[in-house]
Amino acid sequence: MAENTIIRLPAEERNQLELEALRLADTNPKPEGWALSPKMVATFIMGTTGSKRNSSAPTTYETADGRKIPITPKYIGDRSIIEVAIATLASDRALLLVGEPGTAKSWLSEHLTAAISGTSRYVIQGTAGTTEDQIKYSWNYALLLAEGPSLNALVPSPMYRAMEEGKVVRFEELTRCSSEVQDGMLSILSEKEIAVPELRLTVPARRGFSVIATANTRDRGVNDMSSALKRRFNFVELPVPEDLASETAIVEKRTHDLMSDYKLESQLPADLVKMLVTIFQELRRGRTIDGKVKVKTPGAVLSTAEAISVLFNSSILAAHFGSGQVSASEVGRSLVGAVAKEDSRDIETLREYLETVVKGRSGKEWEQLYEARRYV
Repeated sequence: MAENTIIRLPAEERNQLELEALRLADTNPKPEGWALSPKMVATFIMGTTGSKRNSSAPTTYETADGRKIPITPKYIGDRSIIEVAIATLASDRALLLVGEPGTAKSWLSEHLTAAISGTSRYVIQGTAGTTEDQIKYSWNYALLLAEGPSLNALVPSPMYRAMEEGKVVRFEELTRCSSEVQDGMLSILSEKEIAVPELRLTVPARRGFSVIATANTRDRGVNDMSSALKRRFNFVELPVPEDLASETAIVEKRTHDLMSDYKLESQLPADLVKMLVTIFQELRRGRTIDGKVKVKTPGAVLSTAEAISVLFNSSILAAHFGSGQVSASEVGRSLVGAVAKEDSRDIETLREYLETVVKGRSGKEWEQLYEARRYV
């Protein structure tokens, strides 16, 4: 299949040149089974551009064919959080990334596994219907009936394969799984092996194996983890960006990345991005940034990821149905779906915000957004 026909490439393919350049330059000690040293993993995640980078690192790295390329930031935030996460994976403990929905937990886990293991494709998606077979192994029942239990009939899970090969496996939404499934993780994380009693076989984990799990703080009470399971993880919380500049930088970068992936040539004014992030922050906090006006908070999760979705949808509207430049009109139309996602009554909250806050603000974008209130 041609690469340009694939909707979404995994992190290790999207960032192939960056990972190659970092491997060539890596002279730091590496834990056994790791493709990059912890220092280079941190460089891959934090990048060599922008104010959050490590000032002692080079700004570019050289690929095998001699090209010098910058390392783009994959996470914009506190570097110490990333260093703690990487150090955890270099130990015998698993890593649990927790935070509000849309704080880049899955995005970060994907890029960490790509840098450490060279692949991010060993993934278990936790749901209410996830079974213990899906985290250990299952059987090809046609072969099982024909041959009886055998390695040929065994269907290994991503966890099984990661242990065999010494890779990092991602476990998304761990707390959405039942307690029985969570208990199945205890022996894996404690003993670092999977037993297959039908074959009198034990599969030990090779060096390099670890687990990165994610959990939304809103869902942690669905099937809360036992104390025993919690002890097997090091918890690292990814905060919602508090300052306007950081969140604006995240939203702008990720939206431009998506526009590039989908070959959209819409123009995205910086002031418009800042306006949208301001709206999200004010609706989340229940007050304006200057603290002068209180506003109602909608029930929907107005995360950074939702802001990116609104802006990307706006760029599609502008490219195909507008002038090609994203305006507050497209943002207003896209904003409705984000705010009213969980409760249609949240539309009234948005209307009230437009009348009490947006109406009184000066600037082309704010005035255009108020004019677009007819879409709400």
